Amino acid sequence: MAELEKSVRSIEQDGLVWGSSKLVAIGYGIKKLQITLVVEDEKVSLDELQEKIAEFEDYVQSTDVAAMQKL
Repeated sequence: MAELEKSVRSIEQDGLVWGSSKLVAIGYGIKKLQITLVVEDEKVSLDELQEKIAEFEDYVQSTDVAAMQKL
């Protein structure tokens, strides 16, 4: 999981700021990595960001947006 987080955080883009992270148990001993981030809507596409994360296919099965708030 440390390698996964390191890979995801290696994505750098103007308007993208990575925040805190935690491992969340989802059952049967399986955990998911949950990372908080802030994006500037006009500079960062969530779809493109999820595609970049999915490129780490050795580590990533899927991505989800758990919560989003626009200001």
